[in-house]
Amino acid sequence: MTALELAGLNLWGTQLVVLSACDTGRGDVKLGQGVYGLRRALVAAGAETVVTSLWKVNDETTRELMEDYYARLLAGKGRTTALREAMKALRQKQPHPHDWAPFIAIGQDAPLRGLVPPR
Repeated sequence: MTALELAGLNLWGTQLVVLSACDTGRGDVKLGQGVYGLRRALVAAGAETVVTSLWKVNDETTRELMEDYYARLLAGKGRTTALREAMKALRQKQPHPHDWAPFIAIGQDAPLRGLVPPR
């Protein structure tokens, strides 16, 4: 999908979009307009929170980070808080920023609505 196609979607009510592939947060800089890309298109389409990567990511560390991130979301943490905490935890094992810091979250930090916490 292109950013133009994404911007045309109706994502109102979508609480979280995670794009965990390489370079999903990058885009083209337009003078006076900022960065155009997938992240901006998803927000324009109505997504409340978007998580994207800023560079090429390692499959194994991304898997580990995302598993921890989703576990924290299920535990009731906020959407951006859960990512920050998962990144800090991964940093303890993988101190190089290339491994733990490729992702950013923009949007609301509220916990996800409608989740039933695991027992």
